[in-house]
Amino acid sequence: MMTKKSISASRASLILFLCQMITALEVPLDPILLKELSQPPTITQQSPKDYIVDPRENIVIQCEAKGKPPPSFSWTRNGTHFDIDKDARVTVKPNSGTLVINIMNGGKTEAYEGVYQCTARNERGAAISNNIVIRPSRSPLWTKEKVEPKHVREGDPLVLHCSPPVGLPPPIIFWMDNSFQRLPQNERVSQGLNGDLYFSNVKPEDTREDYICYARFNHTQTIQQKQPISVKVFSMDSLNETISANLSDTDFYGAKPLTERRPTLLTPVGSTSNKVELRGNVLLLECIAEGLPTPVIRWIKEGGELPINRTFFENFKKTLKIIEVSEADSGKYKCVARNPLGSTHHTITVTVKAAPYWITAPRNLVLSPGEDGTLICRANGNPKPNISWLTNGVPIAIAPEDPSRKVDGDTIIFSDVQERSSAVYQCNASNEYGYLLANAFVNVLAEPPRILTPANKLYQVIANNPALLDCAFFGSPVPEIEWFKGVKGSILRGDLYVFHDNGTLEIPVAQKDSTGTYTCVARNKLGKVQNEVHLEVKDPTMIIKQPEYKIIQRGGQVSFECTIKHDPTLIPTIMWLKDNGELPDDERFIIHKDSLAIMNVTDKDDGTYTCVANTTLDSVSASAVLTVVDRPNPPFDLELTDQLERSIQLSWIPGYDNNSPITNFVIEYEDGMHEPGVWHYQAEVRGTQTTVQLKLSPYVNYSFRVIAVNEIGRSQPSEASEQYLTKAAKPDENPSGVQGIGSEPDNLVIIWEPLKGFQSNGPGLQYKVSWRQKDVGDEWTSVIVANVSKYIVSGTPTFVPYEIKVQALNDLGYAPEPAEVIGHSGEDLPMVAPGNVQVHIVNSTLAKVHWDPVPLKTVRGHLQGYRIYYWKVQSLSKRRRRHVEKKILTFSGNKTHGMLPGLEPYSSYKLNVRVVNGKGEGPASPDKLFKTPEGVPSAPSFLKITNPTLDSLTLEWGPPTHPNGVLIAYTLKFQPINSTHELGPLVEIRIPANETSLILSNLNYSTRYKFYFYAQTSVGAGSQITEEAVTIMDEGKMAMASRQVDIATQGWFIGLMCAVALLILILLIVCFIRRNKGGKYPVKEKEDAHADPEIQPMKEDDGTFGEYSDAEDHKPLKKGSRTPSDRTVKKEDSDDSLVDYGEGVNGQFNEDGSFIGQYSGKKEKEPAEGNESSEAPSPVNAMNSFV
Repeated sequence: MMTKKSISASRASLILFLCQMITALEVPLDPILLKELSQPPTITQQSPKDYIVDPRENIVIQCEAKGKPPPSFSWTRNGTHFDIDKDARVTVKPNSGTLVINIMNGGKTEAYEGVYQCTARNERGAAISNNIVIRPSRSPLWTKEKVEPKHVREGDPLVLHCSPPVGLPPPIIFWMDNSFQRLPQNERVSQGLNGDLYFSNVKPEDTREDYICYARFNHTQTIQQKQPISVKVFSMDSLNETISANLSDTDFYGAKPLTERRPTLLTPVGSTSNKVELRGNVLLLECIAEGLPTPVIRWIKEGGELPINRTFFENFKKTLKIIEVSEADSGKYKCVARNPLGSTHHTITVTVKAAPYWITAPRNLVLSPGEDGTLICRANGNPKPNISWLTNGVPIAIAPEDPSRKVDGDTIIFSDVQERSSAVYQCNASNEYGYLLANAFVNVLAEPPRILTPANKLYQVIANNPALLDCAFFGSPVPEIEWFKGVKGSILRGDLYVFHDNGTLEIPVAQKDSTGTYTCVARNKLGKVQNEVHLEVKDPTMIIKQPEYKIIQRGGQVSFECTIKHDPTLIPTIMWLKDNGELPDDERFIIHKDSLAIMNVTDKDDGTYTCVANTTLDSVSASAVLTVVDRPNPPFDLELTDQLERSIQLSWIPGYDNNSPITNFVIEYEDGMHEPGVWHYQAEVRGTQTTVQLKLSPYVNYSFRVIAVNEIGRSQPSEASEQYLTKAAKPDENPSGVQGIGSEPDNLVIIWEPLKGFQSNGPGLQYKVSWRQKDVGDEWTSVIVANVSKYIVSGTPTFVPYEIKVQALNDLGYAPEPAEVIGHSGEDLPMVAPGNVQVHIVNSTLAKVHWDPVPLKTVRGHLQGYRIYYWKVQSLSKRRRRHVEKKILTFSGNKTHGMLPGLEPYSSYKLNVRVVNGKGEGPASPDKLFKTPEGVPSAPSFLKITNPTLDSLTLEWGPPTHPNGVLIAYTLKFQPINSTHELGPLVEIRIPANETSLILSNLNYSTRYKFYFYAQTSVGAGSQITEEAVTIMDEGKMAMASRQVDIATQGWFIGLMCAVALLILILLIVCFIRRNKGGKYPVKEKEDAHADPEIQPMKEDDGTFGEYSDAEDHKPLKKGSRTPSDRTVKKEDSDDSLVDYGEGVNGQFNEDGSFIGQYSGKKEKEPAEGNESSEAPSPVNAMNSFV
């Protein structure tokens, strides 16, 4: 079922026109159609009803009309025909009805005053204009009059009358002086609506001789001036003198003393008045009162409220203004004038009348023959207007009869109209306050259908939006409209479509499959016509990456992203807005394809940034807010209040927080007396606080400043406050950090932290230093010193405790009694050495030392610990002495044992122990000799492989640099490496310790071997050294190969050999490059996998303090290289913990003597690596590596 629906306002802009519903048809404004269709006249432009003309210019009375055929024009003046041709001064504009009356050449405007009406006529009817009343403007002069000076007593009221001449239109009134300066007005002096100048009470300064009233006539652009008025205001004293000298009392209102009085109204007079205003006009009500003091005016509406949004107060509330008044504004309005002595009031009864106004104005009616229709003319007013009808400018009662029409009051009913029924009808609604005149034609037409929408018009819409396909049509009778999709499609019906009365097809939600060709068919009884339009549905534009909210610090840079997705057939444009306006014209704003960047951000950049993506069919936008933050602006207007001796209140005004809330304020002070220019921390308060009570110290010249803090940082300091000097007082506190420490065995040095300037509380700061020996019962010894922070007491016993105190004083007195502290006189070196020193060997590198503590009395100072000196006397394996290098370990506190790590195996050591105090070391204990047992040796110093033959190699080596005991043998292990880098069976040989070389025989020719070599003591095997070597190639086989090459003379064999030679050359080059770089070869992993488990690094059960070295990478094809394997040194079972190890001589130690340092002393050099062979790699050996 087809759906009919009215077009909503939002879609009205997309529709060309609306058809007259049910029985009437409105002619579209199509220029081609309008040229072809007959139409009665319609007045399109006319002069206003009340037309005031300038007498110095020509009179132009407008009358324009349209119709088909074009209408002719005629005029009436004062109700009778105005024959234009008989007046040479009157002409009509071409193709128009507008009259031009030429009065510039001697004509008089007054001769053409009157009521004019225009008639536009063609074969289908006649339209008439309003009655246009022509009146010339008038700006008459003031009548000459003698203006008497005004003599007024101070405080009395005064009214200066203007009485302007009556002009057309009425003039605008204002008061000025001789210098053309407007006279000042206020609540006391103001101008009324009638132009008079009212004084509620006069003052002496109102005296002047040039009160001038001006009348400005806007229409003629002239200003008329009244004679100046002189006003003389007498004060009471001068008034009495004047009365006695010149005037009689009767010339004034009595020379009474100046007294205050209650208000009375100057205008309007009486207690009530009436006011009539027309609907739609501006209502002005006025009340001006006199009194002393000057009264104040207030307005109320009895029984109601003054209308909101339409009420205004002018002239210092003396005038009530209500705009666009309606009948609801009728009622009683009361103005009340009040001053301290009383009040008065006036009630104005307002009646709102109304000239006629339209409820339903008649509309043009287009009908086809045989149709029915109506013209409705409804108006309202107060009083209710009278409705009368005319046809073609003639009262309908005397117009020719038409059987198709019937007049029923404000309605004309047409039935079964014919072409002869075409006419123009006038409706006149009038009452005593005015009239309304409206023309409406009835045009009877018989026209076949026409489609006005252009053929093959293309419509493009975005998917999921409405699509409106136009089929603008005209015909009489009104054609029926049908829509089809496609060339042979069926008629469109159903809920998927909306069919509008103006022919438009609406697809409420267009989809991609809605794309296609649509056909509109219009038919009536006179014919049929059709038109095709095309619809394309596009993908919507979307913002897939929207700009995000950003907070950025001033001076930084920020970027907003805006990535869009759009239909490929549409070309988008991206525009950026700031606060819904254009971006600032600033090079700091850089627009990229998908982003907006702002460099060096400032406060002005704060705001909302919007990315707008536009195509020809749609527009999308996304916004993000940029908040620019920074450190706060400094506070200002610092003020000091509540100034007391020990406190003061500081207040300030916060600066702008730059979009980051202030979290706290820091208050600093400057002591201008003791430390000028130096600012100190005073207090800190919350960011919501702007006052603080500050505690003060005596005898300080304070200045304060405030710093605001937010998340970004601290503001600049505020300007300093005014200075405030507090009174002097006794010190409140004593020095801190009091200590007693002797620098010599016979003195006591007393030190303290002196008071700062502001802590002195007054002038003459000094210190009273007191001391006495503890637990002896001596009296206090005191001395007063100044400008120092140290005092030395001489002649004291060595290291005895003293009670000490330091008290501050100034010129006003002493500080409170100070606290006592305990100090000691100077220390001396300890007197005795530790005894019973014992050494227990833990393993070959670790020993434990025991001793007996010394008596505390012999320490003669603060016991700091014990110090062990130890040194190596000789190595037992080398039997030669070496340079003695002493090592030191310190053990904190009252320890009686300690551990000596890092000893060399199989060596002879000596040690002694000393006690340590703050002064230094005591005497050493007797030297104690001890020996370390054997350990495993280091790797042999070198391993060289020389003299390679077909089946033998010669090995030479050097003994270990550190044998760490008596060597008992060497062990040699070796194994072959084949062409695929796989390791062969392992062979082991034991060699006496006194040998330094060995010849290995019965080896395979042209074979690489890997050798592992290490030394042994009775403790075990040491670190190993590895090397590789290759036996040489068999010369007989090389000769055989040469003979074979000589025999092979065929070309194919020569080519094959060349290819093999080229391949070998490439491989040789690769091999040489890798060897020269010292790189590793891939067999490394397989060598490690096949290494002899017996020669892997040895780890004893619980080794401690042994050296641990990572094995170096094996270097193939290099002779004499050595790679030590991992090894550890065994530690015997021991319960000693790390706290038994001492510190180096420069180390620190804890009070409990725990170990926190490392022992000091030189460490012997590591054994040097074996000599590498300088023999250049031979090509034969290189080739053997590929066998």
